Amino acid sequence: MIECAVRWSAPLPAEPRFLALLDELEQGRYENYRQDIDKRRFLTGRVLAKTVAAERLGLAVEDVSFDATCEDCGKPHGRPRVPGAALMLSISHSGDLIGVAATAGTAVGLDVETATRRAEDSLMEYALTPAEQAAISGLSAEQRATAFFTYWTRKEAVMKATGKGLKIPLQSITFSGYDEQARLVRSSHEALDPARTRLADLKAAEGYRAAVALITSDDISVTEDFVTL
Repeated sequence: MIECAVRWSAPLPAEPRFLALLDELEQGRYENYRQDIDKRRFLTGRVLAKTVAAERLGLAVEDVSFDATCEDCGKPHGRPRVPGAALMLSISHSGDLIGVAATAGTAVGLDVETATRRAEDSLMEYALTPAEQAAISGLSAEQRATAFFTYWTRKEAVMKATGKGLKIPLQSITFSGYDEQARLVRSSHEALDPARTRLADLKAAEGYRAAVALITSDDISVTEDFVTL
């Protein structure tokens, strides 16, 4: 059984005690955001991830340092990792909710989305396979939006878990029904094998949809908590 811990937080205030936990590169990324809410989401993601890492590695949070070098371009916007530690992290945020998923070395991807906005037909056609589109075709507009973002978060989660992101076409992967237990049914992309992919839809918070994915053939156990930092 592979364990995965998911921690949620509201956006933190830009207080010195939180800003002090950012290293020089992270401070640069923080300053590059133009909107205050974007700065706070980035800050919260890093502080929450470092808090989770500190707890799991037995460190003081101020002693946690991330390497976020992108494997493709070398810039510091890749998956955050603690050098030398058997720890995998995934950060996601939407609206006023920021989350971090952590495992003891198993590749993991987390995605959260606000589910209260309207899902455009063009977006559904772009993201969903014919089978997924058929599954939501008879729903009301509100129900379709909720179902769509259930599929969307599953897709984003598995793509993040592989580390390839949107290099995996959205329509190359098909999932179980939006109202069924999350499962990758089919994949035509070599990076994703249904036999080695495990998912869970998450509770997150009211007005949000979220999912977590692990690249493993083992069963998974996922816990969720909302934390106050």
